[in-house]
Amino acid sequence: MTTQDVSGTVTEPAEGVSEDARLKQLEQEGDIAADYLEELLDIADLDGDLDMDVEGDRAAVSIVGGDLQQLVGRHGEVLDALQELTRLAVYRETGERSRMMLDVGGYRADRRNTLMALADETVAKVKESGAPVSLKPMSPFERKVVHDAVAEAGLTSESSGVEPRRYVVVLPE
Repeated sequence: MTTQDVSGTVTEPAEGVSEDARLKQLEQEGDIAADYLEELLDIADLDGDLDMDVEGDRAAVSIVGGDLQQLVGRHGEVLDALQELTRLAVYRETGERSRMMLDVGGYRADRRNTLMALADETVAKVKESGAPVSLKPMSPFERKVVHDAVAEAGLTSESSGVEPRRYVVVLPE
């Protein structure tokens, strides 16, 4: 059975792993991540509620409520670092690399919507001009959202540059 994540990517369950076993594994990742983040919130004396879910082929954890902007940081930089630390905590417990996604205060959800609109505008420009269009540097999460939206619109895109200045180029048909 295939699944579809929030970006629209269709995935197959890992070979030799039942769908139920994979779901349990993702739920376990979410639980471990939530425990780690709950401890972090307590240490930092921050208020926030944790929501856990499985979206497609990855665990998704959200911290909601309160003033959480300091956990997002400028352009989501603190959020990206916090996500990596949380993934490491999951790895430490499970021995498996996690693709868990973290959102704080709806930042990633809002950013996804903004990027999808940018991708739509860029696709229209490329179709009209017939010339490739390069976007500003983006994080891996942001590039994936744009690549998926461009593909859904029927065009292709590629990433260019070197981290942290990697960017998306939308190509004409």
